[in-house]
Amino acid sequence: MRIVIITGLSGSGKSTAVRALEDEGFFCLDNLPVSLVATFVELAEHSREDIKDVALVMDIRSRDFIKGYDEVFRKLAEAGHTIKIMFFDATDEVLIRRFSETRRRHPALEGGTVPEGIRFERDQMAGLRRIATAIIDTSEMNVHRLKEVVIQNVMGGEKGMEMQVNLQSFGFRYGIPLESDLVMDVRFLPNPYFVPGLRQFSGLDQGVKEFVLSQEETIGFLERFRSMLEYLLPGYCREGKSYLSVSIGCTGGRHRSVAIAEELYHYFRQRSVNIKITHRDIDKG
Repeated sequence: MRIVIITGLSGSGKSTAVRALEDEGFFCLDNLPVSLVATFVELAEHSREDIKDVALVMDIRSRDFIKGYDEVFRKLAEAGHTIKIMFFDATDEVLIRRFSETRRRHPALEGGTVPEGIRFERDQMAGLRRIATAIIDTSEMNVHRLKEVVIQNVMGGEKGMEMQVNLQSFGFRYGIPLESDLVMDVRFLPNPYFVPGLRQFSGLDQGVKEFVLSQEETIGFLERFRSMLEYLLPGYCREGKSYLSVSIGCTGGRHRSVAIAEELYHYFRQRSVNIKITHRDIDKG
C-alpha cells in the first residue's frame, strides 16, 4: 500500500490535508495510536474493499507516537509498503493566531499556555521533522493552496480526481434547485410549447431539439454561454471545488431547458470534461 503519514505541529493544517487526500480516494484515519498501525495495515491488506492508498494523521495527541514511530515506520517499509511522511509546520506567530481564532487549547501541554505548548511540541517533534519526506510550511497558504500543495506532493505526476460538473434542466414553475452553483434562465428563447405538434414532446425529441437549437437567439446564446463556462471551469478547479452544479431553467423544465442542457452536455463531454446530466422536471409538464 501507499501510506501517507500526516504529522507536524498542532494548528498547521493537518485536518485540511487529510480532507484533500480523502477527496482523492485515500482511506483516512485521524489520531490512530502508533501501537495499532500494524494491526490496521494488516486488516486493510485483507479487506474486501481493496484498500491501496492510506493517509494516517499521527501527532503529539497520541503520547506513544513520539517514542514508537521509528520502529513502526521501519517495519512498514520492510513489509514493502511505500511510506511518505508529510510534516506540516508554520511560524509561531501564525500558530498562536490560529489558536486564538478557534479558541482551542493547545493539546501538547496540559495546563500550559499556547506559546509554551508550541515550544514543547517543536522540541518533541524535532526528530520526526528531520526524517520527513516533505516539510510543508503553511504560514502563508490559504485552504485552496494547501490542498493543491498536498495533492502535488502525494500524487506527483498522477492526475488527481477531476472536478465533476453536474448539469441539470429544471422548470422555474417548480422552484430553482437548491444545490445550484450557477443558474441560467433560458425563458427568453422561443417556446416550442406553443408550436402545434411539439407541445406533447420534450427537449429529448428531435423535433423540439431542432426548433430550439435553430433559433437565432439560441445560436448566439450558446456561443456566449459555452465561452463563459470554458472560462469559469479552470478557475473553479484551481479553487479546489469538487463539484459544480449548473442549472438551466425554463418555464416547465420540459422543452427549452432540456434541449439546451443536452447540447451543453455533448459539447463539454467531447472536450473531456467530467460531466453528468439530469432533467429534474421533464415528466412534470
